[in-house]
Amino acid sequence: MNFNSHSFIIPGRVLFEQGGLAKLSGELKAKGLNKVLLASDRGLEAVGMVKRLEGLLSSGGVEYVTYLDIEANPSTETVDKGVQLYKENALEAIVCLGGGSPMDTAKAIAVLVTGGGKIQDYEGGHKVKGPVAPIIAIPTTAGTGSEVTPFAVITDKSKNYKLTVFSYAIIPELAILDPELITTLPPTVAAPTGLDALTHAVEAYISQAAYPFSDAMAEKAMELIGKYIRTFVANRANLEAASGMLLGSMFAGIAFSWARLGNVHAMAHPLGGFFNIPHGVANAVLLPVVLEYNALADHGKYAKIFNYIKDNKLINGFTPNVLVNEIRQLSNELGIPKNLTELGVSRETIHDMAIDAMKSGNIMVNPRQSTLADIEELYLRVL
Repeated sequence: MNFNSHSFIIPGRVLFEQGGLAKLSGELKAKGLNKVLLASDRGLEAVGMVKRLEGLLSSGGVEYVTYLDIEANPSTETVDKGVQLYKENALEAIVCLGGGSPMDTAKAIAVLVTGGGKIQDYEGGHKVKGPVAPIIAIPTTAGTGSEVTPFAVITDKSKNYKLTVFSYAIIPELAILDPELITTLPPTVAAPTGLDALTHAVEAYISQAAYPFSDAMAEKAMELIGKYIRTFVANRANLEAASGMLLGSMFAGIAFSWARLGNVHAMAHPLGGFFNIPHGVANAVLLPVVLEYNALADHGKYAKIFNYIKDNKLINGFTPNVLVNEIRQLSNELGIPKNLTELGVSRETIHDMAIDAMKSGNIMVNPRQSTLADIEELYLRVL
């Protein structure tokens, strides 16, 4: 346990309520915000969720401009187009509806409409000076936790590279968690996003930067996700399971906002940059192999993680490999691909992906020290 000096803040407000989406216009009006950019994606447009939100904004007297050309693994070009829309229409805030992609895009737009320049100028930690345009985040998946995190991940297509902006100034000032919004997810989305949330909690929990506050958040996240992920993927209309997953994802987001992550996320970002693999899928495929690698550094937390995600708790005879096998079994049950070959990853890209992975600050807090050769070997194991 790390009892060294530390501090933490939770600058955003979270509203969790079944049917809470209906309160959006009132919340905006209370903040004096009357013209907003509605950032979402074509998938949510197709299922009618964007139209529903547009109706709520209109009936609440809030003007809006809708921006839906946000792809998975959003690019710098996507951010720039959003900035142009925001400025041309003299907007006052950004409402983002969706998973991590719309929320990351919204954060990047908020940075640029306030500070100017290119998003590449803000790569790394604490380069955002002062507050940014207001962000209201409405998650439609239980996965990224981006509604409470200080990170935005944007793809630079010219380099096949995912850059990360890290600043507590970009945490949305309001997150509306409405479990009804995730009850229509297809299982092919619910499973990898749920495992993404679990990965956030696990990596934050075993991170070298973990401390009592982040541990508390990670433990509650693992308790909720472990209890509900199977039920939720099996029946997304189960509101109790949807609520548990949405809250678990949020707690996991808070945990890694202060404890960071590890090799799984460092390695997942290049998979998105090079092969456009959805982030949750990449994490789910990598997690058991990285946990196996990190087992050498375990000091008792692997058993605690196992107890959160498995109903039949082990008292005697636990080894770290028991957890590794349980994670593999969970991924199999939820239909996650077994390796990177199934996802179209080629051996020829491993060295370049490893170089990009080593640029991540998460490598530095992974519980087991890792070199470039170690990361290459891990990619090969998952291949």
